[in-house]
Amino acid sequence: MTFVEGPVTVTVPATSANLGPGYDSLGLALDLRDELTAEVVSTSSTTGDRTLEVTVEGAGEGTVPLDESHLVVRSMRAAFDIIGKQPAGLRLHCHNRIPHARGLGSSSAAIIGGLVLARALVAGGELILDDETLFQKAAEIEGHPDNVAPAFHGGFTIAGEDDGFFAVRTAVDPRVSVVVFVPATGVETKAARGLLPETVPHSDAAADAGRTALLVAALSDAPEHLHRATRDFLHQEYRRPAMPESLALVDELRADGVAAIVSGAGPTVLAFSSGVESAETTKLAARCPAGWACHALSVDMDGVRIL
Repeated sequence: MTFVEGPVTVTVPATSANLGPGYDSLGLALDLRDELTAEVVSTSSTTGDRTLEVTVEGAGEGTVPLDESHLVVRSMRAAFDIIGKQPAGLRLHCHNRIPHARGLGSSSAAIIGGLVLARALVAGGELILDDETLFQKAAEIEGHPDNVAPAFHGGFTIAGEDDGFFAVRTAVDPRVSVVVFVPATGVETKAARGLLPETVPHSDAAADAGRTALLVAALSDAPEHLHRATRDFLHQEYRRPAMPESLALVDELRADGVAAIVSGAGPTVLAFSSGVESAETTKLAARCPAGWACHALSVDMDGVRIL
């Protein structure tokens, strides 16, 4: 087994999970990308130990670790372990555009990016670490597959766990785009999950199942039903104490007929629209709260890419 010469660059899309009622199962890839570049280098250590150089610009700059605990590095190491050899030295640069702790899949992008980077740095790596094994490892690292599935495959995915993790990509109507409203401060996924109850009423579970099924149809070829299809019964209201401003914006938008949801575990708010350059999108963007960031995004159909 040999490592390739020179750097390799991959880009990975942001993702939005849940999409309202599809808790821990539905995910959508969005055209906002992190760019990761890595290169295998000879060790300069006199002891022969592995060397590592990590630099970060953009989201997470100055706050994320620059050592072996960096999530991209940990994911690369996991891939190299499967392949069967760790490089003597590694140089990694991350240009992050996906905001951290905002419910837009930054951790999934790091995991998918790291696994694919490592595989691409090995000559014939895809023969040793195939797509299915890579996806299983990504979901294992993340703990659930709803974000890593669209980050890897692109588009709209339905994912879950049943004797291993699974993901199915389904159609997205070309009329569908989104506007995301990103607060200045984030919410950790673990904290948001901690607000959810152990059980919910049977009527809520049944209602949520119906809306989830409708959402698959609405995203595929009936976007006129997105407002009804994005009505959630399982998680958003329970999370209101952690993100009251976000849920207030969701309430306001939905009252005006906009299919608005909390993206992932929040606190970003996602509103479905009809094209990144449409009049509808322009009107939505104008409703961005002061101090928040706003992005009009198309659905990313490519998933992770090697440049």
